[in-house]
Amino acid sequence: MVIVMEQHASEEQIQKVIESLVEVGYDVHRSTGVSHTVLGAVGQPRQVVDPTALELIPGVREVIKISEPYKLVGRTFKPADTTVDVAGVKVGGPEVIVMAGPCSVESRDQVGRVARSVHASGARVLRGGAFKPRTSPYAFQGHGEEALRWMREVSDEVGLAVISEIMDPRQIEMMGRYVDCYQVGARNMQNFSRSWARCAGRCCSSAACPPPSRSGCSPRSTSWPGATLR
Repeated sequence: MVIVMEQHASEEQIQKVIESLVEVGYDVHRSTGVSHTVLGAVGQPRQVVDPTALELIPGVREVIKISEPYKLVGRTFKPADTTVDVAGVKVGGPEVIVMAGPCSVESRDQVGRVARSVHASGARVLRGGAFKPRTSPYAFQGHGEEALRWMREVSDEVGLAVISEIMDPRQIEMMGRYVDCYQVGARNMQNFSRSWARCAGRCCSSAACPPPSRSGCSPRSTSWPGATLR
């Protein structure tokens, strides 16, 4: 369920509601907006909570029951757009951001030509595959870190941000030296979902997670800025 607090609800009132929900077994996620604080209660409580009783707590404006499984990424919990800064590129705002590039980075010359074409076409982010798993172990598997280095060099030359798909959580630190945003495939988002918390704020799922800097991963977070991107 989602609990919308009154515009002038005090911090003490907000904390009382949070404590009441946690006490019965809910996980509570807080979203503080310009005018209202919204609390998202998820999980399996140990006892049934009557929404009407919650509305009687001072400071509560209304309680909304949500049946959708995507409670924390829906507009009910967070109606405002989420804007993520990817190396100066505002993703999620009014501007349509295009990320383009080769499916597989094959050479520095290739990615250089593509990057200049991408930039000239108005795209803001260079996308390229450094790791390309194939069914056959004898097929081209991508250039790995060298491909990421090529992408970083040419992107710095033409003024583009960089995104590339990460295939394994063990690549987080290495890739963080080159990319501005990790691309996480739908399958890997499910397989390694807990590990992606290490790069919270730096991912784009294609399923989506972006980095505040290339100096390393940001601290663990309970919410990802990219969570409500559509």
